[in-house]
Amino acid sequence: MTGRILVVDDVATNRIVMKVKLASACYDVDQADCGAAALFAARQLLPDLILLDVLMPDMSGLDVCRQLKSDADTADIPVILITALADRESKMAGLEAGADDFLTKPVDEVTLLARVRSLLRARDTARELRRRGEPALGFAEATSGYGAPEKPGRIALIAPGPKGAVLWKTALDDRLGGEVSILPRDAALTGFGADDTDAPDIFVIAADLSQRNEGLRLLSDLRSRPGTRNAASIMILPEGDSERAAIALDLGAHDILYDSFDAQELALRIRAQMVRKRQADRLRASVEAGLEMAVTDSLTGLHNRRYAMFQLDRMIAQAGRGVAVMLLDIDHFKRINDTHGHPVGDKVLNLVARRLRAELRSTDLIARIGGEEFMVALAESDRAVALECAERLRVAISDQKLSVGGETPPLRVTISIGLALSAPGSGETAQSLIDRADVALYGAKSHGRDQVTVAPRSAA
Repeated sequence: MTGRILVVDDVATNRIVMKVKLASACYDVDQADCGAAALFAARQLLPDLILLDVLMPDMSGLDVCRQLKSDADTADIPVILITALADRESKMAGLEAGADDFLTKPVDEVTLLARVRSLLRARDTARELRRRGEPALGFAEATSGYGAPEKPGRIALIAPGPKGAVLWKTALDDRLGGEVSILPRDAALTGFGADDTDAPDIFVIAADLSQRNEGLRLLSDLRSRPGTRNAASIMILPEGDSERAAIALDLGAHDILYDSFDAQELALRIRAQMVRKRQADRLRASVEAGLEMAVTDSLTGLHNRRYAMFQLDRMIAQAGRGVAVMLLDIDHFKRINDTHGHPVGDKVLNLVARRLRAELRSTDLIARIGGEEFMVALAESDRAVALECAERLRVAISDQKLSVGGETPPLRVTISIGLALSAPGSGETAQSLIDRADVALYGAKSHGRDQVTVAPRSAA
């Protein structure tokens, strides 16, 4: 099955009809016949989506929706309200209660199934982001609920012609706290780079711009580009155009609305999408932070051994001139810890890492691979270039004392360096190259420290 859906309706015939429609699309369907049963089933089964009738004998579907959204265990379950009530007040009340959509009976099957696919896809994405982010960071993403977003959002309106855009903006300006701007179609495609920090949070797009379906094509383009793919989108369609509504949702629109729309309804849908966008942004940031933590040494900010070994193998496989690897070890580091304490020792490690990084190119690899040991790898490097770099690193540490702060006077620190070079096609691995550099490092230590020693060429 592709998802578990809870159908809530006090009329058995309605539940059966809905179950047949959903089962034909291979959804697993559970049923509840009243509000209390719906709340119990939602908490016990944790369905992927709930189709909820508004008019029930024991409690309103609106009250059920509010209770679901106020419970941390069920707050992120998408809810579609289904009712025979088609008046504006009922729709506004449903959206304000936190419902993801409000469909009027008789429900159009094409629109319903497209909406179900869209909401389940969004929920699966959020679950995957949360699954990837939580183990790495050690905390769960709190459910944000349905309130005001953390900061004013940026809403871009792409309407058919300047007059229509102005009408949209005028209707929204007094109802939204964010920045509402009119954006030409071409600017939406060319105005934002790979970094999405300056992109709108939400695009409101007419399905038909200067040509029929041009808005749908624009939606597809925005979803495919790095700078705008994470933005939310609301598609505005002609009244009753359920076929293209389904297409828009399947193309990635987060919500749909029919023209002529109610400005208050659009504002409510924008606010709901803004809350979900903020939550998705936080989840993505958690994943990125977790990935960064997995490959970074927390003390120095350099890469860790795992990342260094992986990248070194890639450098060896791709190098045209060869790879140079250095192992750098802080001389008498134990003495620093014993004399001044571990906090000073940590400060020394951090300062040494900064100086080493400052002397290297952005394309060079540097990592902390042990207690006081660092690794530097240079791609496309020969003996002369590697020796010059190693000597420059040694001098950068020894030439100027390190100011560690507090009452500890500036410390003179030196490093010993073992250098090994791999020729193209030598068949060496990252580990064999490091082993040779380690032997050279031992030689540098044995011959007085604060010097560079080069390993003999591999016999391979």
